[in-house]
Amino acid sequence: MASVSERDGDGDTMGSMWDLGQKLDQPMDEEAGRLKNMYREKKFSALLLLRLAFQSLGVVYGDLGTSPLYVFYNTFPHGIGDTEDVIGALSLIIYSLTLIPLLKYVFLVCRANDNGQGGTFALYSLLCRHAKVNTIPNQHRTDEELTTYSRSIFPENSFAAKTKRWLEAHAFRKNMLLLLVLVGTCMVIGDGILTPAISVLSASGGIKVDHPKMSNDVVVIVAVVILVGLFSMQHYGTDKVGWLFAPIVLLWFLLIGGIGVFNIFKYDRNVLRAFSPIHIFRYFKRGGRSSWNSLGGIMLSITGTEALFADLAHFPVSAIQLAFTTVVFPCLLLAYSGQAAYLMENKEHVSDAFYRSIPDSMYWPMFIVATLAAIVASQATISATFSIIKQALALGCFPRVKVVHTSKKFLGQIYIPDINWILMILCIAVTAGFQNQSQIGNAYGTAVVIVMLATTFLMTLIMLLVWRCHWILVLIFTVSSLLVELTYFSAVLLKVDQGGWVPLVIAAAFLLVMHVWHYGTVKRYEFEMHSKVSMAWILGLGPSLGLVRVPGIGLVYTELASGVPHIFSHLITNLPAIHSVVIFVCVKYLPVYTVPEDERYLIKRIGPKSFHMFRCVARYGYKDLHKKDDEFEKKLFDNLFLFVRLESMMEGSSDSDEYSLYGQQTHQSRSFLVADNAKSSPSNVDLTISSVDSIVPVTSMSSGHASSQAEVDETLFLISCRDAGVVHILGNTVVRARRNSGIPKNIAIDYIYAFLRKICRENSAIFNVPHESLLNVGQIFYV
Repeated sequence: MASVSERDGDGDTMGSMWDLGQKLDQPMDEEAGRLKNMYREKKFSALLLLRLAFQSLGVVYGDLGTSPLYVFYNTFPHGIGDTEDVIGALSLIIYSLTLIPLLKYVFLVCRANDNGQGGTFALYSLLCRHAKVNTIPNQHRTDEELTTYSRSIFPENSFAAKTKRWLEAHAFRKNMLLLLVLVGTCMVIGDGILTPAISVLSASGGIKVDHPKMSNDVVVIVAVVILVGLFSMQHYGTDKVGWLFAPIVLLWFLLIGGIGVFNIFKYDRNVLRAFSPIHIFRYFKRGGRSSWNSLGGIMLSITGTEALFADLAHFPVSAIQLAFTTVVFPCLLLAYSGQAAYLMENKEHVSDAFYRSIPDSMYWPMFIVATLAAIVASQATISATFSIIKQALALGCFPRVKVVHTSKKFLGQIYIPDINWILMILCIAVTAGFQNQSQIGNAYGTAVVIVMLATTFLMTLIMLLVWRCHWILVLIFTVSSLLVELTYFSAVLLKVDQGGWVPLVIAAAFLLVMHVWHYGTVKRYEFEMHSKVSMAWILGLGPSLGLVRVPGIGLVYTELASGVPHIFSHLITNLPAIHSVVIFVCVKYLPVYTVPEDERYLIKRIGPKSFHMFRCVARYGYKDLHKKDDEFEKKLFDNLFLFVRLESMMEGSSDSDEYSLYGQQTHQSRSFLVADNAKSSPSNVDLTISSVDSIVPVTSMSSGHASSQAEVDETLFLISCRDAGVVHILGNTVVRARRNSGIPKNIAIDYIYAFLRKICRENSAIFNVPHESLLNVGQIFYV
């Protein structure tokens, strides 16, 4: 969508210099209306839904499905004292699986997706659209008019409106909300490191059941080799990996469910008593503090649930719900019940309950399938990590990294090479460092429960501001969720010194990176805003800008959607010439999952025609983010030519002295909206009128011919300039801490942020700018 608005001063020139600048360069939020073509997510046929549900087993549920490998061992690391404790632990597992993965996540939290995107940042993007909580103040009203920018309007005195005003009232609350999101994100990244470590190490440990004298070092080496192979496969993409892994996971679930049924009937059918919650009460009453400590192990039965939500970008909600309710949930209940039945008669085998409970004839086939399933389990959190980091990029909370889209059919399926190798190195370090699944399990539980707590707090705000639920329903959800999760949190805190510190250290490192990057991004934007050049100064230079205008087009990249950036004044005060045509390009990322192509570009003219200065705002969502746009330059010029053509058409469209649209008249303004499809040529684009005060009167029939000739002349001029050469002018802004800043700020800005700027991906690579057409303009500012 491209939009044009131009202010003609006529007789009203008595305003101040500020007023003049405002009239000549209005913000973009006054230059576009809403495009009425509704953007719809693809509808899935029954056959495709079954296929996606099948694939989701391999990508989403591997982590949750392999928990039976290590849950009972981590629940009773010192052995089982009373067989009734097995019933109590099984009852806790059953109700944990029912309350958290089934009821909370699959049927409630998954509905809070942002048009199919899941994870903590997807929830945050929803909140940013319904309340002004974004810490980068670059929002405009035109953003809200995008067809993918869905939001609600609250009654003035509603509880939702009061909550919205409370959130918006202080910057501290906005920062705390962002910090909560960042903590949840960092813990998901921690999951991406700990899940492969514990899953693969637990599966590999099955060798020692058949070979008790085997050294633990051999098991660790096998686990490390498997992990290297797993991370090396990621570049093939979720779609291909899903087809490879899904049959393995389906076989895994069917086998553990079948063996569970076998064990229930062979050893002790009384374990089914665990479906009565009274055994939970008896378990805590009997065991006291030791029962409370065991919650850290039981917590592992629901690990992978947070990855389920973050992986929504890869599959539709309906496919994930179908797979969970028909395969995952019943098979897990049978698997845990079968292990409990075996332990009722063999409580001394708790350290390797999974492999011991397998019939002898099935041991080696199950070992192979378990090892493969553990590899798949790692895939779930790796995919979730890729998805959530991509969303963090869109909101300026993570350094720019290369994102590879691995599927043309499903745009949410991505691969991030840099993150992949970092995860692999850290994962191998954890596996080789601990060599013990009990300590890794303690670390794992800590990460998972913190993510769940962050999701609960965000869901509370979503239910109030987005769903507009009654406050009593919100209170019931929040209290019931916190009751379960804080109980688990109190248990895992007791094991911080036994391995639980690992995710806290990993999360702290990533949180530092994300917070420093976001802080630097905000400060750079504020610098652009405060140092922008007034239009009055530009106009005072005259049509030639006081310089030699050389043939060609200069694309000046800026953070600003209005105003002339400081980089431009810095450039023209240091160089004796500037291009014949100057276009200020603002690449803007919005808290939406995607911006349709026909609404992506906003074009306007700056100053009189003789200046040949334009502005283009290119808007992207986090699903579009950093997908290499090889045709960015072509699309920009297509929209520019279309703008010139339609601007000329509007000038010569009336043959009466006074023509007004919707009965409104004015003598100073005209604006119109263009629906431009970037994929098509400008000649076959529809013209739509929206939000128009009036059209400037035209008194002569010949004006239409004059406008047409002017259009042709300017179009030919622009084409000749484009053919003469296009130069992309980017600001190379160096951020430094002030001399009187404290030591923490000096370290954060001068070292950490400076290092991240050096290693992150440049805009020139994202938009495929040739090196011979690139001009970097350096400038320094202090914060």
